[in-house]
Amino acid sequence: MLKTRTTAATAVLASLVVLSACGTQQSGSEPGAGSVAPDVPVAGAHWVFDTVTVAGKETEAPDGAHVEIAADGKASGNSGCNGFGAEVSVQGDTVTVKQGQGTEMACPGERGAFEAVLQKAFTGSLKAKVEGDRLTLTSPDGKNVVALTSEPAAPLTGTRWTVDSLLSGDTASSPPKGSEGKAAFVIDKEGAVRGNLGCNRFTATAKVTGKTLTVTGPVATTRMICSGPQMELETKLYDLLDGPLTYELRHRTLTLTGADGEGFAATAKPAASATP
Repeated sequence: MLKTRTTAATAVLASLVVLSACGTQQSGSEPGAGSVAPDVPVAGAHWVFDTVTVAGKETEAPDGAHVEIAADGKASGNSGCNGFGAEVSVQGDTVTVKQGQGTEMACPGERGAFEAVLQKAFTGSLKAKVEGDRLTLTSPDGKNVVALTSEPAAPLTGTRWTVDSLLSGDTASSPPKGSEGKAAFVIDKEGAVRGNLGCNRFTATAKVTGKTLTVTGPVATTRMICSGPQMELETKLYDLLDGPLTYELRHRTLTLTGADGEGFAATAKPAASATP
């Protein structure tokens, strides 16, 4: 698994990040010697992983794979399955990534394959190139390439939210195998909620007060009978909707938890797929 960085290294990182505002001094007889090369602007954006190439093989990123880099060099993200931490320093066009700890959910199929190549490519010293909203990170030998796009935050309403994990206290787990990606919903500005609980389509009415979302009316559903995993997920979500839920919106991730710590997390999908 991923390893954490030492306290001493963190202090060094902090000083490097502070220097990033000033740029990197060029020296010697190279063109531009004595001028300041600005550091690539990677902090403060929500970067979505597009593809990762390792040894010439390109792997597309799953929905929800992203990383955010704070001004102090602390980074957090998700591989499309597991969350992870990292520490990032910037000097000119060189971005150095020190991977940290992450969650340990099992990542089936394509999500697991992407997580494996991401851990290989998104580490060490990488050459960075920013063009508009695109960021490319390339290993020194050119064999590993990480392609990312900056993405705006998603609003609570009008966004298609797809359930990708179940929460119990501080523990996150994948939905029952075979039900992944089946549950999704949209909340409109008037408080109407529509979507799918994993098997059946549903409609409901919700009231948002502060950081609390409460389903105020009955949850109406269709009456299809689905496979075990899908019905298992649906039963869980149906029960969770019976009561006030605390919500937290972090860019394109939404978590909804009850007073007992039980809940779920969902990821925003592109606007083009906003109808569940």
